[in-house]
Amino acid sequence: MLIVSIDLSFKNIYKSWHDFRRGKRFSLEINNFENYLEENLFDLWRDLNHNNYSHGAYSRFIVNDTKKREIFVSGVRDRIVHRLIYNYLVDICDKTFIDDVWSNRTEKGLLKAIFKVQFFLRKFKNKYVWRSDIKKFFDSVNHTALLSAIGLKVGDNQALEIIKKIVDSYSVNQKTGIPIGNLTSQIFSNIYFNEFDRFVKHHLKPLAYLRYGDDFIIIDNKLRINNNRTRSIDFLKQNLFLSINPNNDIIIKARQGVKFLGVIITKDRVDLNNRNWQKSLENVNIQNLSSYRGLVKNFFNYEKLKYFDYNLLSKIDIK
Repeated sequence: MLIVSIDLSFKNIYKSWHDFRRGKRFSLEINNFENYLEENLFDLWRDLNHNNYSHGAYSRFIVNDTKKREIFVSGVRDRIVHRLIYNYLVDICDKTFIDDVWSNRTEKGLLKAIFKVQFFLRKFKNKYVWRSDIKKFFDSVNHTALLSAIGLKVGDNQALEIIKKIVDSYSVNQKTGIPIGNLTSQIFSNIYFNEFDRFVKHHLKPLAYLRYGDDFIIIDNKLRINNNRTRSIDFLKQNLFLSINPNNDIIIKARQGVKFLGVIITKDRVDLNNRNWQKSLENVNIQNLSSYRGLVKNFFNYEKLKYFDYNLLSKIDIK
């Protein structure tokens, strides 16, 4: 393993601050940190370089989008460290991930993952799809297994010590769980799943595989699909301490299409499911118009796009 040292220079910490700050809305905490920026960043530089850094507490709040979720958010100081570690790990680890991983990666993303699934359904229309995800994935990540997986890729002891402090800063059960709100949880997820991705790709060798976060599909013929499912469930349980979500454990003919990543995908079209369509109508406003309209434009016909635009106009008081 080539050891890549982490850059804990003041310049790189300052860059991590800018990477963190970009696109963030105003908040009192960010404003207070910014008022004494040089002093705060110097203190952080000193603590990181003298092994005195300790992770702070989390703030907890509830969000309701597609489902009710607890989000845990760190303070500004810790989120700068998260950005620093995220950048460091992405540079080292991203190139080691298989091509079929589509979450939190440059030139990948949700929309491209959806259309890649559609390509698979078109190509393998006479085969079978196993669609699944993980039961309470973020709560189930085993700290020992995660740190072991990271240790296979990272040889710098200073970096490993900081990473361990981030991992140990949060737990649902003893040594289990990573917070949804942490930027580092995104790269941790891909590192944690990497062993499973490679097991599927190099041992199961299905006709097609795609993973986005903890959601994944495997496509194969009728004789192999159930065996792939059984072996995958055993591997996830024994090696990653993860269980399949029984509500999304589905084998279906590819030509029937599949509900995946919040949409209904067939070989010919992609539709938002009813829940996400209603959420789009409820949540759209003048500030987020471009994001929601782009989503609807990709997935719906002209008539529904017109209805979406009419719904937006009805919310705007034009005088």
